Amino acid sequence: MVSAPESSTGKAQAATGLTLFAAVMMLIGGFLNLFRGIMAILHNAVYLKTPDYVFKFSLAGWGWVHLFLGIAAIMIGVGLFRISLWARILGIVIAALLLISNFLSLPYYPVWSIVLIALYAFVIWGLCVVRREEEPARGSGW
Repeated sequence: MVSAPESSTGKAQAATGLTLFAAVMMLIGGFLNLFRGIMAILHNAVYLKTPDYVFKFSLAGWGWVHLFLGIAAIMIGVGLFRISLWARILGIVIAALLLISNFLSLPYYPVWSIVLIALYAFVIWGLCVVRREEEPARGSGW
């Protein structure tokens, strides 16, 4: 069975699709971290108490970290809908920081942290898998 060679429009559509996937996941993860931050700042009784944790911050401190990173993820997620290179680069950076922050807050909210770590790993994958020559033309709309 012989397959037809991929056209450049097929590659551009795949690049656009992966970037839009990452944008939606970044927005979802950003809002989840935003709410998680607000929850930690206002009412931290929903978190586990871990007395001997190496990376010990107050729960309100973790809340502020998640709040600011969540706001950054939302802004980058909106920027990713324009499929611009700067948004992809910043998206990778913010997703990596969010992945690390969720890893460090694993003892406080374990299951939720694991879910968000997986989500941000998919975001990083979606933003990194598109090669430079596969990027859609600037005036192609979507």
